Amino acid sequence: MRPSTWVKTLTIFTMLLLMSVAAASAATVQENRDTIRKMRTDTLQKLYDVHPTAQGAIRSSYGYAVFDNSDVQLGFVGGGAGYGLALINSTGGEIFMKTVEGSVGIGLGVKNYMLVFVFETPKAFTDFTSTGWEWGGQATAAATDSIAGDSVQGAISVGPGVWVYQVTDKGLELTATIRGIHYYKDADLN
Repeated sequence: MRPSTWVKTLTIFTMLLLMSVAAASAATVQENRDTIRKMRTDTLQKLYDVHPTAQGAIRSSYGYAVFDNSDVQLGFVGGGAGYGLALINSTGGEIFMKTVEGSVGIGLGVKNYMLVFVFETPKAFTDFTSTGWEWGGQATAAATDSIAGDSVQGAISVGPGVWVYQVTDKGLELTATIRGIHYYKDADLN
């Protein structure tokens, strides 16, 4: 990539990121929380519409997290950001979170997608929400979970006790690529 193309790409990405930060900071803390809670409800409804058995998997889990992510791919570099909410089913405890991602590859475009993580154990949930979590590469479908010996149909295993559904405007995607994404607590909303 020529230096001038690299500078243009970086400038566009930086402008998009700054615009999203400015829009998010204009709202109050409570408005941001309410927006994220609505996104969670809407995303879960979309997931249940295309995959009704996901509702049982989420209800019977220790906890879950729902994220709204956007990414931009411009030439050989890309990146994105997102926000979400992790919940413990037994207590209803909420943890507001953010994401940031980066990628390298050939492409051009903007993509918005939602991820719904399902945590089978307290350890899986705590590892995800407490220490931040990074994932790179492409996930592959797994046949069964380790708890009930039943399939978490439509979900992809991304780690011990962690399953993820990827929802787009086109519905449920069975092949989720989660590349270079860092998940961490939102210090402003918790």
